[in-house]
Amino acid sequence: MSNDKTLQHWRYETDDDRIAWLTLDKADATTNVLSKAVLEELHEVLGVMKAEAPRAVIVRSGKANGFVAGADIKEFTTLENPEQAVGLVRAGQSVLEELENLPCPSIALINGFALGGGLELALACHYRILTDDPKAVLGLPEVRLGIHPGFGGTVRSIRTVGVFAAMDMMLTGRNIRPKQAKRMGLVDQVVPGRHLERAARMMALKPPAPRKRPLKEKLLAAAPARAAIARVLEKQVAKKARRDHYPAPYAIIDLWKRCGDRAGEMYLEEAQSIARLMMTDTARNLVRVFLLQDRMKSLGGSEKPKFEHVHVVGAGVMGGDIAAWCALRGLSVTLQDREPKYIAPAIKRAHKLFQRKLREPRLVQAAMDRLMPDVEGTGVPRADVVIEAIFENVEAKQALYESLEPRMKPEAVLATNTSSIKLEDLRGALKNPDRLIGLHFFNPVAMMPLVEVIHTRETPQVEIDRGIAFARRIDRLPLPCLSSPGFVVNRVLMPYMMEALLVAQQGVPMPVIDRAATRFGMPMGPVELADSVGLDVALHVSRILGDAYGIPVPAELEKLVEAGKLGRKTGEGFYVWKDGKPVKHDKGDEIPAGLEDRLLLPLVNEAIAVYRDGVVDDLDLLDAGVIFGTGFAPFRGGPIHYARTRGIEHVVTTLHDLATVHGERFEADEGWQQVAA
Repeated sequence: MSNDKTLQHWRYETDDDRIAWLTLDKADATTNVLSKAVLEELHEVLGVMKAEAPRAVIVRSGKANGFVAGADIKEFTTLENPEQAVGLVRAGQSVLEELENLPCPSIALINGFALGGGLELALACHYRILTDDPKAVLGLPEVRLGIHPGFGGTVRSIRTVGVFAAMDMMLTGRNIRPKQAKRMGLVDQVVPGRHLERAARMMALKPPAPRKRPLKEKLLAAAPARAAIARVLEKQVAKKARRDHYPAPYAIIDLWKRCGDRAGEMYLEEAQSIARLMMTDTARNLVRVFLLQDRMKSLGGSEKPKFEHVHVVGAGVMGGDIAAWCALRGLSVTLQDREPKYIAPAIKRAHKLFQRKLREPRLVQAAMDRLMPDVEGTGVPRADVVIEAIFENVEAKQALYESLEPRMKPEAVLATNTSSIKLEDLRGALKNPDRLIGLHFFNPVAMMPLVEVIHTRETPQVEIDRGIAFARRIDRLPLPCLSSPGFVVNRVLMPYMMEALLVAQQGVPMPVIDRAATRFGMPMGPVELADSVGLDVALHVSRILGDAYGIPVPAELEKLVEAGKLGRKTGEGFYVWKDGKPVKHDKGDEIPAGLEDRLLLPLVNEAIAVYRDGVVDDLDLLDAGVIFGTGFAPFRGGPIHYARTRGIEHVVTTLHDLATVHGERFEADEGWQQVAA
């Protein structure tokens, strides 16, 4: 079988101990996925195995980057109806059931990630061995695509780790690291990468006794217990997601509540449930967002510059957190500010970040060693990237660039983290002004995946590509943007936030305003967002954008800033903040008719204006940037996609009606004519 030329994706070899080594190495791909063709070939190989009756089977990856990333998401986009979806899923279930029912022991040898369908493949094996690598992750993240496991994962995950641990994985989509995977019983062994094959061979020669399912889990699977547990799980999910926005987690709970231990019935129900979800707008839009994310990760030219050292000037919240993130991602970083006392808080925050993300003391210490305070700026000459993150003052930034440029390597990236100032206004002091780009991160840096890569019309493509490559190197999503006031994210957010504050001035309770936005699907309301960003920052940006685009600045915002009430960071803004949360006295007042449109359509309208101005010349990338930079409801697919789904003519008409009542700021942008055409 090992020499069978008909196989494209699998290699099958049997050694002298009659151990079968089954290797997945998907053709013409850098990462393994369970495509239809991969599963069909696996079925073929399993048929040969049954006939040859090996002593044991070891399933492994031929890719150095990991085991299997999941099912082939692109194939989901071709499905036209639930019947096709059921057929695809049932075929995958059948193949993995064949693997599970092999008469000999089967071992999944996991050399990195095993996600979604990849973990389902591993769960269909009798045993699992995972590499002891901090980058290795296991998980069932399907819920992030608006679906749930479909190749038997809902059954096998519960059977393997128990209902509570399995539900936590499926309902949150979170990743599981090696040590936790071993503790919860998701894998049988965790060993260093160099010992993986040896450990698999030893297990194949002497398989451990199968683990017995605890009596507790059998009792929890009984119908009365399932009903009670389901109610608790639904309440937990409801705190984070509405059923009408994200039906998948509720479908997982419903599935288990109905079927429990009846595996055969649950497999069929699993297929039918996921098929229904695949046809929903939520799933289609989340898959769209996933594919857009992949596209952003592939941006940039063919050149792959090597980044080893980053120098950040400005140790405030943004600069300090950018430096910490770069160190977390394995880069050497020097952090500069006027005195050590300004750098110390950033180092303290970095330590907390490393502890939260890395956990192991040795890894935390290694990250701390990569982050070096540097008052004198000694790191500039060896830096591959220099990022300016000082206060928003044109003259101060220009003076800094003038001092930095002569000390920098000619090929080094020089970037500013300005949130709103045009590059054209900053680069005048540079001998080579075209080298300056923007790398605009968002707060909090560790949570917000987007980086706007700002350029002018004169910026050489090589400089843009270097900025994109750097964003990718530190696991951020790059969005190339033409230099203009507010760029993309701040520009589309400001009309949304300012309109909310105007509505509040007109007497609508602020909690009601926020609730209207979250009902639409925003991660937080606009009033809370303004407080979280900082009212001083919101005022500064709104003034710049007000001058550029005519966005009105509410008088109440100016009053609060003058009074030093800046929001979350001072403990009071529009809301009083306690323990990092706003105190909202929401009396449950009814949301006024049309309020969602009044809040969200200015954002949508400004998004098309961004496209019309050429700030981003790709509508899909624009949608992705707004989603990943503002949190715009992902299940709606982005502001432009939302407008198309709703109907552009209807959106334009609604904007006209709003303009008639509330003023010309609501007039539909001319860009809608380009899209409609």
